[in-house]
Amino acid sequence: MTATATQPPSAGDPGRPVRQEQEEASTEVTEVGPGLYRLQLPISMPGLGHVNCYALEDSDGLALVDPGLPSIESWQALGERLAQVGARYEHVHTAVVTHSHPDHFGGVHRLRDDHGTQVLTHADFRSVWVDADLTDDLGSDQLDLADDEHMEQVRSLMTRPTPWGATRTPPSATELRKWAEMDTTGGSRSWRVPEPSATIDDGDEVELGGRPWLALHTPGHTHDHLCLFDPVDGILLSGDHVLPTITPHIGGIGPLDDPLATFFRSLERMKELPGLAAVLPAHGHPFTDVSGRVDDIVGHHEDRLETIREAGHNLGQGTVESFMQRLFKERSWGDMAASETYAHLEHLRILGQATRNEVAGQAVYLTH
Repeated sequence: MTATATQPPSAGDPGRPVRQEQEEASTEVTEVGPGLYRLQLPISMPGLGHVNCYALEDSDGLALVDPGLPSIESWQALGERLAQVGARYEHVHTAVVTHSHPDHFGGVHRLRDDHGTQVLTHADFRSVWVDADLTDDLGSDQLDLADDEHMEQVRSLMTRPTPWGATRTPPSATELRKWAEMDTTGGSRSWRVPEPSATIDDGDEVELGGRPWLALHTPGHTHDHLCLFDPVDGILLSGDHVLPTITPHIGGIGPLDDPLATFFRSLERMKELPGLAAVLPAHGHPFTDVSGRVDDIVGHHEDRLETIREAGHNLGQGTVESFMQRLFKERSWGDMAASETYAHLEHLRILGQATRNEVAGQAVYLTH
């Protein structure tokens, strides 16, 4: 799921504008290019109010990019939006998922189960949070969250150590049951990362909606993030990689050695796309100045790195949690903020600007 590294203004804060990405899903379908439609689907997550699902029309039906959460509300909204372009669920022949977060892959399970939709992802597509290993450990294809004993098994398996020596806090039983109740398949399977029908890698070409698209592997926000670029019309489907007013969560849990440096490299590639005319993000509105937006996002993270350096001068040697409390406002403290802080600390360590030691099983950092 997306979590913002920028501290977005709260919709409840008087006098502060709502960020684009926080806006509630519009019921109106907009044509953003010939045969290319934007369908906004409702979500409720920190810093987010909708996900943009893009429908690409061709002679065989539709390809959808990021078909929303696995919730009943999102599924019904998808059907209503499809009807506006004269389509139904069964007309969706392909679902493209930009990365392994449930607000992007959630609708895939029912599309595939009920209508035979093919699922296309990057070749590295998989979850680093809750994946097939969880259900393998439970010995069940379904996560039966209605059963108290099974619930505690799930929560126990989600309580895993972090690379900095802490332990991740699992969702509460109430929250897990809420997820299960939301699931459009009537269980909780749709929160699991689906198996793709086919995968593509960086530089591959795929035809969707009658257009040739170039696959761009853009790791950073996740290890498996995929963007698609139409070199003919200069259209970029950017997923969560480049958003108009917030920057995606860059966490330290996953297979990337230096996710922040990886994100920077992936961002700089966006400036090299020839003839880029329109960026279609997964949240917020389409925009055109990708170079300016990339510079803003990089600048935001450079400011965060400087905040950590300054905190290090005051703290001396500090834990990830102590640096997190200097980097984030208290309302954001938690596992995701700690993970992002860890990613920034590791970036400084790799640059030779911080030293890591271990004290009582906890990573502690000294900046210099």
